[in-house]
Amino acid sequence: MAKPGGHCMAKPPGAGRGGCRGGALSSAGMDVTLIVDGANVMGSRADGWWRDRAGAMARLHGELAALAARGIAGPVPGEAAGSAGESLPAGEAGAAGEAGAAGEAAGGRWIPQIVLVVEGRARAVLGLVEPDPGVRVVAARGEGDDEIADLARRLSGRRVVVTADRELRRRSEAAGAAVAGPGWLIRQFA
Repeated sequence: MAKPGGHCMAKPPGAGRGGCRGGALSSAGMDVTLIVDGANVMGSRADGWWRDRAGAMARLHGELAALAARGIAGPVPGEAAGSAGESLPAGEAGAAGEAGAAGEAAGGRWIPQIVLVVEGRARAVLGLVEPDPGVRVVAARGEGDDEIADLARRLSGRRVVVTADRELRRRSEAAGAAVAGPGWLIRQFA
């Protein structure tokens, strides 16, 4: 269901379509959706996130919003030369040897729709950030990994799940999504 400010709260299974779970999280005409495992990306940096999970998630949201506004240079993760859709090891997407990506905008940049999945105490980020047209925040109704795997399965178009979690990577790939590690995403912020 939609929350004020454009954030999304996951609906319980069987609650029907509508709100954010219906079509609002689709790529809205864009070729690529990044589904970000917020806890995993946040935890990959030793910047004191554990002292203020919601504040650290708000900083990540800000970085993602800036990234969505300027686009991402280089190929879409998972589109290695000669093997479209094949995922690269965690943190290795975007490495040399990849072919150019479909969905590129002017200047060789592609503009993703970004879905930031939050869980636990980091859900408080919903009250800390302003809505952004390039980033949707989804508060997982249970385990964040289950929500991410469901999004990877349900959303249409190209999906790239950003996580280092091996089991979530496996589930995402089984759902047809490419995967990239947190290192790839963090390099995009620079």
